[in-house]
Amino acid sequence: MQNHILDYLKDIVNRKPDKLAFSDGTDGLTFQEVYDQSNAIGTYLVDRGVYNKPVVVFMNKHPKEITAFFGVITGGSYYVPIDEEMPASRIQLILDNVQSPLIICDRKTQEKAREFSFSGEIALYDELIETKTDPGRLAEIHDKAIDTDPIYIVFTSGSTGVPKGVCACHRSVIDYIEQLSETLGFNGDTVFGNQTPLYFDACLKELYPTLKFGATTYLIPRALFMQPVKLVEFLNEHQINTICWVVSALTMISAFGTFRTVKPQFLRNIAFGSEVFPIKQFNIWREALPEASFTNLYGPTEGTGMCCYYHVDREFELDEVIPIGQPFKNTDIILLTDDGKRAAEGESGEICIRGTSITLGYYNNPEKTSEVYTQNPLNDHYPELIYHTGDIGRYNERGELVFVSRKDYQIKHMGHRIELGEIEVNVNLLDSIKFSGCIYDNEKGRIILYYVGDISEKDLTLSLKDKLPRYMVPNRIIRLDEMPLTANGKIDRVTLKNRYENEV
Repeated sequence: MQNHILDYLKDIVNRKPDKLAFSDGTDGLTFQEVYDQSNAIGTYLVDRGVYNKPVVVFMNKHPKEITAFFGVITGGSYYVPIDEEMPASRIQLILDNVQSPLIICDRKTQEKAREFSFSGEIALYDELIETKTDPGRLAEIHDKAIDTDPIYIVFTSGSTGVPKGVCACHRSVIDYIEQLSETLGFNGDTVFGNQTPLYFDACLKELYPTLKFGATTYLIPRALFMQPVKLVEFLNEHQINTICWVVSALTMISAFGTFRTVKPQFLRNIAFGSEVFPIKQFNIWREALPEASFTNLYGPTEGTGMCCYYHVDREFELDEVIPIGQPFKNTDIILLTDDGKRAAEGESGEICIRGTSITLGYYNNPEKTSEVYTQNPLNDHYPELIYHTGDIGRYNERGELVFVSRKDYQIKHMGHRIELGEIEVNVNLLDSIKFSGCIYDNEKGRIILYYVGDISEKDLTLSLKDKLPRYMVPNRIIRLDEMPLTANGKIDRVTLKNRYENEV
């Protein structure tokens, strides 16, 4: 059993040194190149006295950026990925929080890095990898590493507008990769198509199994997710057989009739998560790829990624929701009521995670950490932390866990408790709808629905009056040419809310 994530790399470079590890379709690195360059970066950090520190990696999405992550880990530190896609103010907040001694840049980001208030060193990747490796010092660092040492800090959105840095350790990442790989059947023939930016924890699903099995990961250019036909052609060109994407990235393909033009020829393993997959869109995928396996994944960043899975093994009615199933091995899910009791059979409760997959907490933020990483209220015998996800779930009659809603998507409207996600599910059932997103105006007590589709606002209102109780029909319906998405590909409800507030 490994206790350090780089044990995977040390093993695979001996077995498959010349195999392509990471590529963006243009540039690629073999396992030997990844190993050599990460060792050079690790040595550079050690030479600078940077050890057990957060090291910022500010690079464009590229195989070199992944190697920079491994280089930071090789030097006994933990990486903090940031990206030009992020607003400058957010990057500055991250730099202020972690107080890193060094930023690793590429030539495109080097000038941008100098614009921030930062007192540490700004180092160029291409120069770092010229460092002469010191195997002895790197071996010494590796030998004294333990599995609770940090591996990365990934920043999520904070409710106050201040980002929170989720700090994970080697143990939680290794546990996650082992369970995920067994669940989804990864192996040395797996060819991943990465969708998410590298500053999200979601990319773990590709990065570390690639090392574990000697697989290959292609970093799909972001622009292709706005060009569905070219996106599928990219999958075919590189014989990609496995994808783990957010739902909106999949529906971008199915909702625009892409499969009438081109189908993925090699895709056999499709995992999805982060949002509810509309059954109408899911069925289009299943009909196009009847031999493929489909798996719904669920989990928060604070749980090192995904913690539950459901292999889709039956048909679903259009108004049903695909379950999130059951927890991975070595993970336990507890549903808690508002008063800290276990939810009764069939009752909804907050999804809380127990086990090795829980991360270390929020970096330099003990107050926010203590709010959601708490003592298990069902255990008063010894210290045991659980993580409160803020998601509501319940078990169905088959004993499968079903995601109900976010706590903050639940509103009180006209005297009724309403899940905004339930409205979106009903909107997405309509053939003419491609995307929908609901927000709530707390001040005026109004439900606002934004959508993309081939139906007028008036006709959509009439259709929803037949589908929803009167108190759930949106008070205002607004058609968009394009739905705003987050960098991770989810519907950007913050942007929708800001747009609405600017219009009012």
